[in-house]
Amino acid sequence: MNKLGLLGKNISYSFSRSYFKKKFENENIKNISYENFDIENIDLFPSIIENTEGIKGLNVTIPYKEQVIPFLDKINKKAKAIGAVNTIKITKKGKLVGYNTDYYGFKNTLKPYIEPQHKKALILGTGGASKAIAYALSKMGIDYQYVSRTLKEGIGFSYDTLNEKDINDHQIIINCTPLGTFPNIEECPKIPYSAINENHILFDLIYNPEETKFLQQGKKNGATIINGLNMLRLQAEKSWSIWDIK
Repeated sequence: MNKLGLLGKNISYSFSRSYFKKKFENENIKNISYENFDIENIDLFPSIIENTEGIKGLNVTIPYKEQVIPFLDKINKKAKAIGAVNTIKITKKGKLVGYNTDYYGFKNTLKPYIEPQHKKALILGTGGASKAIAYALSKMGIDYQYVSRTLKEGIGFSYDTLNEKDINDHQIIINCTPLGTFPNIEECPKIPYSAINENHILFDLIYNPEETKFLQQGKKNGATIINGLNMLRLQAEKSWSIWDIK
């Protein structure tokens, strides 16, 4: 039996497991399973590889997209440039190779919505997912700045310093934080929503709920809103092609 899975922490809600389960049923793919590997800390990762017979590949989610890198034998060029891994292929020789498919999923979801005014973006959050977003934006020729709780090198704004003019100047705003994820649906990043208008795109990496408070605020002001579902579908299919299970 071939095995695939998701590496993360507190991942009972996982999109990936239900997505692949449905995929295997719909496409009549036999002799394969997809399970969650929910670990308390990254040091437990090697024991998963050693003790899971037939393991061929993994997706990686919060908080391990960066922490898993030292455990890998090789990292694909794009994943290295991004500095985060969300897909691991286990080769026939047992080598662990890291890839990033978040970049692909995000870029191909956002692309159809881009219009001439969409020249600058704000990335809310600085975790592993935000790195893939930054890489995709730079490849698309879109300038970006990070927004974080504290100002430090490489961070353009803190939530305390972000003002209406900054929102006006950045026509794409991407939420890479977990704020607003079910069940905490009343939460959202603290930004000046009143400055958002119909020229803006608000993109939330969260998919549950389908419309987070962040997206609702944007919709109210006429912005284009996109949730994380299509990005997840695209990156899941990209992972599947990387694993290349016959």
